[in-house]
Amino acid sequence: MTMFELGQRTHRPIERRLTSGILALTLVLGLLVVWRAGHHPRTDDAEIFANLIGIAPQVEGPIVELNVHDNQFVRKGDLLFIIDPRPYQYALEKAESVQLSLEGEIGDEQRRIASQVSGVSVAKAGIQTAEADVHHWAATVDQAHADVSNAEQGVARVKAEWTYASNNLHRLEPLLDKQFVTADQVDRARTSEAAQAQALKQAESQSLVARAQLKSAEAQYMHAQSALEESRAQHQEAQHAVLTLDPLVSQRGARAAEVKNAQYNLDNCRVYAPFDAIITNLTIAEGQYAHVGQQVFTLIDARTWWALANFREGQLHHIHPGMQAYVYIPSRPTERFLGVVDSIGFGVTPDADVVGRLGPGLPDVQRTLNWVHLAARYPVRVRVKNPSPDIFRVGETAVVTIDGR
Repeated sequence: MTMFELGQRTHRPIERRLTSGILALTLVLGLLVVWRAGHHPRTDDAEIFANLIGIAPQVEGPIVELNVHDNQFVRKGDLLFIIDPRPYQYALEKAESVQLSLEGEIGDEQRRIASQVSGVSVAKAGIQTAEADVHHWAATVDQAHADVSNAEQGVARVKAEWTYASNNLHRLEPLLDKQFVTADQVDRARTSEAAQAQALKQAESQSLVARAQLKSAEAQYMHAQSALEESRAQHQEAQHAVLTLDPLVSQRGARAAEVKNAQYNLDNCRVYAPFDAIITNLTIAEGQYAHVGQQVFTLIDARTWWALANFREGQLHHIHPGMQAYVYIPSRPTERFLGVVDSIGFGVTPDADVVGRLGPGLPDVQRTLNWVHLAARYPVRVRVKNPSPDIFRVGETAVVTIDGR
């Protein structure tokens, strides 16, 4: 046996052990890589993004003051720009003037209504006075009827007495010639007859006066009744003449709304930052005419940043909301940013080469067969903790690793 053959036999066990060790190490490393890929998913298919809003004015007009520039960081409440407020100031003053005019009309109507209500009260008092007059003259008529009745009874009594005295005189006068009675008796009878005749005339005069008073009382009673009816008519007319404030009061809401709308438009002439943000895509200048709803520039919400990482569908069962994550960006390759998984996507656009095209009618299924199927990727939203707005940029590529513990 030569020295060469002896050397070959000596090195074969060493090569075998070395080969076995390399294979074992490769297997261990492969298993470690598989375990880590499953429990600590990692992807470089990720981008940094944040919420974006377009700043569009709610009123139109020329921009008279622009206080920001492109890529500037602004704080919440900072004044961004001012639209010419003069037309809206004039509109507010006009709306306030119309509102004050309405209040003046309401005040005038209130005073007019108060006067009319006072007139109703006066008319009601007139009714009460007229009713009192009616009662008074009704009592007067009753008293006049009683006086007429008493006067007629007095006339009848005096007439009876006069008739007796006249008959007695006519009976005594023939007897005087025959001297059956004395002249003195005849004189007394004549005097009595004359006195009774005078008393009859007075009684008849009193009766006429009583009748006249009755007619006067009845006339006054009728007049009092007429006055009562007139007072009632005046009271009813005064009640109907009382105005109402409802048509004017109902306009208060509309006038107040016009004032608020004018004030709202005036306030919107000054546009402020709604949150801490970064100005981007600023292409306007002072003097440009701004239109309602037309975007003038964009604000990037600097309060919250995300990494939108696309993971393969086979890795999703190892990822759950709330897990800690690490984010790396090319601009700071030596820094690691902490994050937390916010949510996991549940849908992506289907691959037309696999499922065909979905639409009305029958499904359009592809008849070709692809031998290589790529795993679908679903977006996982990772919120970066305590980000710095001067580091992150929307659309920047990133690497995301999920801490599966």
